[in-house]
Amino acid sequence: MSHGGMPKEECEKIGIKDALIRISVGIEDAQDLIEDLENVLS
Repeated sequence: MSHGGMPKEECEKIGIKDALIRISVGIEDAQDLIEDLENVLS
């Protein structure tokens, strides 16, 4: 993680909070990504 070694206070200053979800995508079809996110969040 890009922020793994940073103190919590410093992360929060730049907007990285515990509720942050990082999504890494490649060349997947947009509709497939939308459906995957809908499934995970339901």
